[in-house]
Amino acid sequence: MKTMLLLRLPVVLMALALTQQASAADPFPNKPLRLIVAYPAGGGLDFVARTLAQRLGEALKQPVVVENRPGASGALGADTVAKSRPDGYTLLLASPAEVIVGPAAGQKTPYDPVADLAPIALAGETPLVLAVNPLVPAKNLPELIAYAKGHPGTLSYGTPGTGSSMHFAGESLNKLGGMASVHIPYRGAAPAVNDVLGNQVPMIIVGMPPVMPHVASGKLKVLAVTTQKRSSAMPDVPSVSEMPGMKGYRFSNWMGVFAPAKTPQAVVDQIGAQIAKIVQEPATRQRLLGAGVEPSGLHGSEFTAFLADERQRYQSIARERGIRFED
Repeated sequence: MKTMLLLRLPVVLMALALTQQASAADPFPNKPLRLIVAYPAGGGLDFVARTLAQRLGEALKQPVVVENRPGASGALGADTVAKSRPDGYTLLLASPAEVIVGPAAGQKTPYDPVADLAPIALAGETPLVLAVNPLVPAKNLPELIAYAKGHPGTLSYGTPGTGSSMHFAGESLNKLGGMASVHIPYRGAAPAVNDVLGNQVPMIIVGMPPVMPHVASGKLKVLAVTTQKRSSAMPDVPSVSEMPGMKGYRFSNWMGVFAPAKTPQAVVDQIGAQIAKIVQEPATRQRLLGAGVEPSGLHGSEFTAFLADERQRYQSIARERGIRFED
C-alpha cells in the first residue's frame, strides 16, 4: 500500500501543478470581485459604488459585490483593501478623506495611502458649496469677503469637522481672500446646516446634497461652489475660482477606485478603462448627475497626476494653516 502511494505521489503533484498553472493562466477575472466602501450603506459614496458595481460586473462578466466597512473615519475599509491580496479582486471606492485629507492633517492610519494603494480611476466628483443664512449682508462671494474684512473676527463658518475637506476649503478661502473667518467644527453636515438655518452660524461649507432643499425654499443662499468649474446641478452659481485672485482654488468630494499595491498593471489598466467607459455611458451618466455627481473617468497617469496635485495642495494648506485631524 505504501509503495502504491509513493508511486502515485508524483502523478498527484504533477496534476496539482498543472491545475495551478491553468488557474494562473485564466484571464482576469475568473471569480467575483469585492468593492469596499469605508462608510455605511445609504450614503453618497455607497450610491456611486452600487451604480459602478452593477455595470462593472456586466462588463467584466463577473459579479461585483459592494461591501460596507465603516469605522475609524474611513481608515478601516481602506486598510482592508491595502492588506488584501494584490490580484484585482478586492477594490476600494475611496473619498479624499481616506487617501488624501486625513493623512495630510496628521491622521494616523495603519496603511500608507501612497505605498499601499494603487490608483485605478476617478469615477466622479461632487462640489462643496459655500452657503449663508439670508440675513448675511452679501449677495455674492466678493461682497462676503468685503464684509468679512470690514468686520474682522465676526464671521464664522461651520463644517462637518476639523481636518475635513470642508475645513481645508475654508482655510484656503481665508488665505486667498485675506479673511480671518473662524472655523466652527461639527460632527457631521446635518448639525452645521441646522445652525446656519437658525443663524447661530452665518456660513457653512458642506457637500451639495444637505443644502439643496433649503436653497429651493429660500432658507439658504449658495454663494459659490468649490469645484474648478460650475456644477451642472447649479449652473447659475459661480465657482470660487472665477473670482479675482482665486484661480486654482479647487475642492471636491471625489470618488476614486483603488486596488492593493502590487496589483498587476494589466489588471489595473483593464479595470480603469472599463470604469472610464461606464461613467460616460448615457444611462450611467444621467444616474450620477441626478445625484449631484459629475462623472469623470480619469485613469492611468492622468488619475495619478490628479492625486499628486491633490496631495500637494492639502499638505501645503495643512502646514500653512495648522490644520490637525481630530478623531
